[in-house]
Amino acid sequence: MKSSQKFFDWAFGTRAKNVIALEKGERTTPEKIFLSFCSHEPAFVSYGPAGLNASVKGVGFLPKDEYLEEILAEYKKHISTFALGDKTYSQRGLQLLIKYMYGEDAHDKIDFTKLGSLEMAKRQSWTNYQVNPEAALIFHQPPAISYKLKGKVEIYDEEISGKREIYQQFINAQHDVYHNPDPSGILYPAYIFRIEEIYDNSATKDGFGQRLEYPVSEQ
Repeated sequence: MKSSQKFFDWAFGTRAKNVIALEKGERTTPEKIFLSFCSHEPAFVSYGPAGLNASVKGVGFLPKDEYLEEILAEYKKHISTFALGDKTYSQRGLQLLIKYMYGEDAHDKIDFTKLGSLEMAKRQSWTNYQVNPEAALIFHQPPAISYKLKGKVEIYDEEISGKREIYQQFINAQHDVYHNPDPSGILYPAYIFRIEEIYDNSATKDGFGQRLEYPVSEQ
């Protein structure tokens, strides 16, 4: 059984290279930018009261739990400086993402057992995952790269639990640290996808649904 490290090298590595290049102001083609998002936007497959469903959502790896509070405080400090017309906000946000997520010095703080996402629609996926947490994530980058992850989704939403949810706050902040934050201060519900199995679905001799070894010792 081949190692799943190649999935993480592609999914996390592609995102890291893209963020670092963006911060440096390196020019690239729109086509390369669009392809790089394939490692960030899988289809979430669910099944439940809303029937069989697949929905493309943005995902991201997270720091290990012991670092969440510290990094969240830095994210919030940055977000509090946002002002309309501030052309430096996103650039400063990229620098924070490199410092705490994507720079080489931060890699040992990343938890490669889970992915975080936000639920902005609250429709079929939302209905299904509240009843059935089983999920599959399908990644595809044309023409040949594809991976499937199986696992379970956990929902974190203060409106449901009635308590402060660190994952919900962190994933919302990680989104807003680069993108303009919602002026209403709304917190979208957060999903934590716990990885259980990884498959190489690429159109290669090592792909076509081959299960990969997970977890891997390098992590």
